[in-house]
Amino acid sequence: MFVDYHTHHERCGHAVGTLEEYIEAALAKGLKEIGLSDHQPLIHVPHREGSAMLMEQLPGYVEEALALQQKYRGQIDVKVGLEGDWVEGYGEQVRGLLAQYPFDYVIGSVHFLGEWDHTNSAELSNWDGRDVYETYAEYYRQVQLAAQSGLFDIIGHLDVIKRFGVKPERSVDELLEQTVLAVRDAGVCVEVNASGLRYPCAEQFPSVRVMEMMKFHEIPLTVGSDAHQPGFVAEGFATVYELLKQVGYTHVHGFTGRKRYEIEI
Repeated sequence: MFVDYHTHHERCGHAVGTLEEYIEAALAKGLKEIGLSDHQPLIHVPHREGSAMLMEQLPGYVEEALALQQKYRGQIDVKVGLEGDWVEGYGEQVRGLLAQYPFDYVIGSVHFLGEWDHTNSAELSNWDGRDVYETYAEYYRQVQLAAQSGLFDIIGHLDVIKRFGVKPERSVDELLEQTVLAVRDAGVCVEVNASGLRYPCAEQFPSVRVMEMMKFHEIPLTVGSDAHQPGFVAEGFATVYELLKQVGYTHVHGFTGRKRYEIEI
């Protein structure tokens, strides 16, 4: 009964494969649902090629995804989504963009701190000279704002700031607790993203500690692979779903028309 709500494809400029190839990969792996969720066209840094689809590509992406949703009906539930970028000061522009399309769900992710994409390995040098704890604090402040914005159904890879193994010497538990409470109060779902297992942090996003905190606060979860090639659909799911059960989750969540529902695991 696995579902994968986080995938990308060739339009974003840093993934490979067509939308249909991701659906076929999901079928081959026996998934119940597959979410198509490529990167929202960037608004605050529109000149950044290779980070997201271009604005003129968005209508074609949605049109193709909707057509595939119909084509595969009865074989697998295809959800038409988007991974949105939260950047402080640009929320209303994103709101206007999202309102134009019939998405099943929108993931809200914080990839950027200013113009720095901290999730991009090519920009690792931007850590040089930064106070790591203060950078973490600013990242989690932005995640909290994203959750509270009302723009998103799911918060993506909540602790992705740890992706490349850069961590402060002091504890970030207080930052995490503040963030979990903000997410709870906002009523949004959180993604357990398996892709961290493939990165230097060697741990899913978020950590088991955060998953336990979310379970205590009864925060709903969904699951995504963050696949950037069809072969990575559902990658790491045996680990992630087992952790969910160990923490005490009995359900994950799906979306249709931006309405959330439970899926038993």
